[in-house]
Amino acid sequence: MRTFEWHITARLLKGFVLFVGALIVFFIVLHWVEYSDDFLDGGATAWEVFTVFYPNYIPEIVRLTSPLALFLSCLYLTGTLAQELQLIALQTSGVSLYQLLRPYVGVGLLITGIMFGFNGWVVPRTNEVVVRYEKEYLHPSARSVSTTEIHRRNGPSSILTVGYYNVDRKQGRNVSLQQFGGPSRLVRRLDAGRMQWVDSTNAWHLEDVTRRTFTAGDRQFKKTLPALDTTLQVSPRDLARSKNDVAAMTIPAAAEYLEALRRSGVGDLTRSLVAYYNKFAYPFANLILLLIGVPIAAVRRRGGQAVRFAIGLGVAFVYLSVQKLAEPLGYAGTLTPTVTAWLPHAAFAIVALGVLWAARK
Repeated sequence: MRTFEWHITARLLKGFVLFVGALIVFFIVLHWVEYSDDFLDGGATAWEVFTVFYPNYIPEIVRLTSPLALFLSCLYLTGTLAQELQLIALQTSGVSLYQLLRPYVGVGLLITGIMFGFNGWVVPRTNEVVVRYEKEYLHPSARSVSTTEIHRRNGPSSILTVGYYNVDRKQGRNVSLQQFGGPSRLVRRLDAGRMQWVDSTNAWHLEDVTRRTFTAGDRQFKKTLPALDTTLQVSPRDLARSKNDVAAMTIPAAAEYLEALRRSGVGDLTRSLVAYYNKFAYPFANLILLLIGVPIAAVRRRGGQAVRFAIGLGVAFVYLSVQKLAEPLGYAGTLTPTVTAWLPHAAFAIVALGVLWAARK
């Protein structure tokens, strides 16, 4: 790697870290100003909030703001090089646009890969703490909410469906537990009219139980029971989750969960599939915004960095808005979940390539 490539790579990464840090501080201060009274009134201490809640909130901030931080770092660095005539000096010495882009693309791919891991594995785990604290201190009324049509994974090949669940009473109705023995073969099914969590035994008490066993020859063995006590991997806290299940899961867990839902015959998986494909698509916003930012900032303009940042922030706002606008189309079935997740990124990738092609001279 040439000296100028190392120089650009180091400054781009340094700027990215500084902008991410600034955005983390900004969002934490904003969040604390808005919710500090709620935290303290709910019984949390400031020490607990800043040593437990916000450290677990930071990965979500990083995930959401990393494309913007990398974009701003690109604008600042490239704009500075343009203002100081260093870009002209590089071009005069024989460095082409594509050679200049190599360190940018390298950094973009690096950050995209890191954010893919963040999005798929780190954020779902830290968000569990965030959601628990929000329910405990910010939205205590959510603990008494009743939810309907809940689907939870109960092990790698089992799915639990609850038609109605009362969070406060830890009580469910219209319960179905399905066990699969292959890609689409149902081997066992347990239905119950009512389920109740028993704190003393840490188990579920089921009533009006019908247990069915299916053999390879499509034979069915049925048994009815007035009541049954059983332990499940699904706890009351799991059933009380109000966030999108797939969005709150790691990528491997989400893949297993969706496969279990398909095998159980659950009808509409659109929202879950959109959330799943977004885990793969969103990290590419880092690379795409970076490629758009280089030609925007490389042109010398009156007003200097202020104008570049204004134009850049406008482009970033449109890009991120298109992503949000595509989601309702996917939920409504107008677009497939795959297209919903990838279309905004594909469209702006084409824009980035077009801008780079126009700026090649």
